[in-house]
Amino acid sequence: MNVLEQLAELIFPDVTETVADLEKRYPARDLPEGAIVARFAPSPTGFLHTGSLFTSLIGYRFAKQTGGVFYFRLEDTDTKREVKGSDLDLINQLAAFGVVFDEGFCGEGNPEKGAYGPYRQSDREMIYRTVIKEMVKKNLAYPCFCTSEELSSLRQYQEANKLNPGYYAEHAKCSHLTPEEAIEKIKNGEKYVMRFRSSGCYTNRVKVHDEIRGDLEFAENDQHIVILKSDGLPTYHFAHLCDDHFMHSTHITRGEEWLASLPTHLELFKSMGWEHPKYAHLPVIMKLDNGNKRKLSKRKDEEAATSYFLQEGYPVEGFLEYLITIANSNFEEWRLQNMNANIFDFKLSFDKMTLDGALFDLAKVKNICKERLARLTKDEFTLRAKAYAKQYDANLLELIEKDEEYFKSIINIERERENPRKDYETFGQVYPLIKFFYSDLYDELLNENPLPFNENLNKEDIIQVLNAYNANKGLELSEEEWFNNLKQITVECGFCDNMKVYKKNREAYKGSIADVSEILRVTVSTRKNTPNPYWVLKILGEAEVTRRINKVIEKLEA
Repeated sequence: MNVLEQLAELIFPDVTETVADLEKRYPARDLPEGAIVARFAPSPTGFLHTGSLFTSLIGYRFAKQTGGVFYFRLEDTDTKREVKGSDLDLINQLAAFGVVFDEGFCGEGNPEKGAYGPYRQSDREMIYRTVIKEMVKKNLAYPCFCTSEELSSLRQYQEANKLNPGYYAEHAKCSHLTPEEAIEKIKNGEKYVMRFRSSGCYTNRVKVHDEIRGDLEFAENDQHIVILKSDGLPTYHFAHLCDDHFMHSTHITRGEEWLASLPTHLELFKSMGWEHPKYAHLPVIMKLDNGNKRKLSKRKDEEAATSYFLQEGYPVEGFLEYLITIANSNFEEWRLQNMNANIFDFKLSFDKMTLDGALFDLAKVKNICKERLARLTKDEFTLRAKAYAKQYDANLLELIEKDEEYFKSIINIERERENPRKDYETFGQVYPLIKFFYSDLYDELLNENPLPFNENLNKEDIIQVLNAYNANKGLELSEEEWFNNLKQITVECGFCDNMKVYKKNREAYKGSIADVSEILRVTVSTRKNTPNPYWVLKILGEAEVTRRINKVIEKLEA
């Protein structure tokens, strides 16, 4: 046994397997040619970030459309930042957006899916130790005994002398220890971490092809990074090496902020003689703040958390569609040609990926969601609204369960046609927008708020219109006939039934047909904006319309 083997045995006496054993345990996947194996590998440090959903969605879609595998790996090696229960939150929120993994960690206490686990890094300790033991034998890793004070002193020296910061070359003090010296220090009880022995030089260049950004060139890594911490857990960079190799990841989709780590990852793979995955560095979703671009912030932006969109009731397919518009520049053209198609019918392409960080556009999210909700049938909308209400909106749930068919009639106003109405952006808006349809809630609104009638109209003229309409509602008529009937009432009350004529000679009339329509809207709904008033009145029914008109007249006369 040579001295490096002695050092490896001293550090890892419990490791009996070899890398060759691991290769047998995790053989190459049997997948079609071109199949992509991608992963979502979050840390359990909080909620699912919008940017994380974006990168996981891209990996998921590429895996699905190539007949590959998408898996979930929990990177829980940073125990100080771990938020208890967030692992399951991440899984559930991902599933809520339709991103369901084929393999992976399924939450504390639940059995994992897949043959390439464990899928939680804290359960993979022996894999990491096995690889590092072999690295020590090959002189690719070594124990570092530097104290925090020594490392701080090194940083200060480098800053004072304007040197590149870090633990490298002549500054990598412990890399110059002989194996015998390292053995002696360990036997003396000195604490240590394990470092990777880099053979790189910062003045050299390394080339790599990025699936989105094309051919890139970086300074070669020269940092002797920590690969195993004093607590026995691996660092992110080293775990990335082992996990993506033995899980046979073919592509890594991640934010462009990880580009700086690429030289380190490339050297790690090269040192082990392993083929590295293909990398696709996605644009980071940005936000405009006082004229400056910045990343979406967990602390500053409520839209940084995907849970915000779930709680507000944004349709998940609408939010995902927005993310796809960021991803591929040709998606919106495809959507115009396939208005009712599922977004997952669209085939993503790395070639069409946006390179620049996209500005998060909440207004665009709302417009897309409004379009998606408008294209649901009344039954689909009701089913989805009920599911949302059960979790987030007890008031809405009560209305639906009170009379589901009545709810559907409200939702179906000018819905199932070629160009449907677009009344709702989110399911969270439904209750406040439709509550006036319900008698008890209408009465509350009437008592609580002043009616927003046109200030240019006097009470007497409003009452005259309401009395005239009350005497001749025409709800048995077709929509066109009803409107003609309303025009007649308009003229009888001294208003103009033609907008062009009215605009030319306003002084000759009390108001226009638009004012008469608004009087009716406000009276029966307490709002200026409602769906088509004909259908509102039809749904309310003659008795309820009469009751409301009489209550408003009484309120005006009081």
